[in-house]
Amino acid sequence: MSISPTASGTAPAQGHPQRWLILGVICLAQLTVLLDNTVLNVAIPSLTRELHAATSDIQWMINAYSLVQSGLLLTAGSAADRYGRKKMLMAGLVLFGAGSVVAGFAGTTGQLIAARAGMGIGGALLITTTLAVAMQIFVPDEQPKAIGIWSAVNALGFACGPLIGGFVLDHFWWGAIFLINLPVAATGLVAVVILVPESKDPRGDRPDLLGALLSTIGMTAFVFAIISGPGHGWTSGRVLGTAAVAVVVLSVFAWWESRVDEPMLDPHFFRDRRFTGAVAGAVLITFGMSGALFLLTQHLQFVLGYGPLEAGLRIAPLALTVVALNFTGVAAKWSRSWGTPVSIALGMVAMSAGLVAIAELDTGYAGALLGLVLIGAGCAVANPAMAHAIMSAIPPEKAGVGAGINGTLAEFGNGLGVAVLGAVLSSSVASGESLSSGLEAGQLVGAGAVLVGGFLAAGLLRRAERVVARGIGG
Repeated sequence: MSISPTASGTAPAQGHPQRWLILGVICLAQLTVLLDNTVLNVAIPSLTRELHAATSDIQWMINAYSLVQSGLLLTAGSAADRYGRKKMLMAGLVLFGAGSVVAGFAGTTGQLIAARAGMGIGGALLITTTLAVAMQIFVPDEQPKAIGIWSAVNALGFACGPLIGGFVLDHFWWGAIFLINLPVAATGLVAVVILVPESKDPRGDRPDLLGALLSTIGMTAFVFAIISGPGHGWTSGRVLGTAAVAVVVLSVFAWWESRVDEPMLDPHFFRDRRFTGAVAGAVLITFGMSGALFLLTQHLQFVLGYGPLEAGLRIAPLALTVVALNFTGVAAKWSRSWGTPVSIALGMVAMSAGLVAIAELDTGYAGALLGLVLIGAGCAVANPAMAHAIMSAIPPEKAGVGAGINGTLAEFGNGLGVAVLGAVLSSSVASGESLSSGLEAGQLVGAGAVLVGGFLAAGLLRRAERVVARGIGG
């Protein structure tokens, strides 16, 4: 589907004339969401002291945001396709900004939890619409570089959240960590109104309301089970019951989507080998990476003895490597030269080698630094290639759903990685091994998952390319 500065008309063959400026705007919106994923962690002592928050309150302050956001990703993407991606991007910025105001001036833990849930709704809209708009305004040849920059902003948000949070808390009260979102959201909103063109599915499919409800309930239940596991035990009634609800509801969702005339998530997508390869690889890659990075923060603090802020600073080389390779276009150039399957495979090899270096090189921070640079280089090449494979396998008019799938896979893999590799660590320590040995075991399991995921995705994508080249179709 083509777009222009107005809702109708056609875009020029070289893409939207202001596409790079628009990309900067949507990356600014994306950065706001990503910062809020991590910035709250550094404020936990202040919230405990000033709001008299119990441990369960703190957990809900963090989890309310991620639960609502992950549960609504598919629904938000579908709504963007149907009603307009610009409209949903604006709505996301307004909701996120309003939630930030309420959170910043919250007087009770209940108010803060409710505000975080509202911010999660805005976050779901922003995550899906930013990637969808990027796919609309760039021609195919430029999409890998654009997605690379979008991915680099993700890494930047991951690295900067704790640092910005720590700086703000050193100079202001805890509510300021939410209020810093306001100028960014306001600037982004004005820029979206002026610059971003409207685009949506021209067929205007009827909303799949039951599908939206089932996907929201199923994903929320799944993420809740993952979040509850470490604290309540993986065999507890709370975790097993919620996981059972997730399996049943998501199974009903899959059945419904195969029966309805205008599904929110078209089952035919899974017949495309490019799509299934990218999906399988994305889950395993995020599984290995998120779990291993979860262990890395503990490695830096408990094994190497750094404080939380020091550990955050020492993880920064990973994000800086991603930013350098993606913002300069070097990673996109490599991907064009190698092709998508090889880019994913080589990126995963680099990431896996980085995780092994962190686990096995007993050289203090030097080993960790080498590992972080390798992981960053692998992320810079493989993650944009994977996201582009998913998005390009889906019809352009369904770009919002594609972005929702991409975000959902990230949430799925992240939650599963932290849960499983956290369980590996716990079982290792429980069996009498040292914390250092348990962390090493977890990192190696993560490295294996990344490697398997990379080669699985690369193999399926390469096979799909051969099928298309023979003229049979994906």
